[in-house]
Amino acid sequence: MKDDTIRSGSRRRLLLAGVSAPIVIASGGIAGRQALAATPACEDGPTPRQTAGPFFTPDSPKRNSLLEAGMRGPRLTVTGTVISTDCKPVPGALLDFWHCDANGEYDNHGYRLRGHQFADAQGRYRLETIVPAPYPGRTRHIHVRVQPRGGRVLTTQLYFPGERLNDRDFLYRPELLMQLASSEGNFDFVLDMG
Repeated sequence: MKDDTIRSGSRRRLLLAGVSAPIVIASGGIAGRQALAATPACEDGPTPRQTAGPFFTPDSPKRNSLLEAGMRGPRLTVTGTVISTDCKPVPGALLDFWHCDANGEYDNHGYRLRGHQFADAQGRYRLETIVPAPYPGRTRHIHVRVQPRGGRVLTTQLYFPGERLNDRDFLYRPELLMQLASSEGNFDFVLDMG
């Protein structure tokens, strides 16, 4: 019985490390060893704003998958919900995602690893992409612009738990950590609709 409990705990730790396993190999960090913080609840206030950085490109294609033939890097699916600070779903919210590739480079001439989509009637979204690489001065991150219909744009970034470069990145905020398990990430965006 005790052996089963130990094995079960080990399996659970392995599942929590999930996507972090390829990240550990690539970065040399010790990903997945800390407890994962939950994504913000609506009672915690709006999702923090962050800079768009120099690599935002307007008019990205509408698509839920940024994957293309020959693309290198571990696959990642990010899901979540767009909700208001009063805990109601924000249907039809625009979500625009962009990030660098497995070499830490952005496509500044086209739309590789760039795309937008709209949340469904329950405020849910789903993005298929790859795990971005860190690059000098930055830990792994995904840029996002979220906008309710006719509302103000929230520009922010999502971060990966357990990354050794998180604490060295001056933009990193723990409130913007995704929950990760296997190749699945989760983050709920909370918008101030006022």
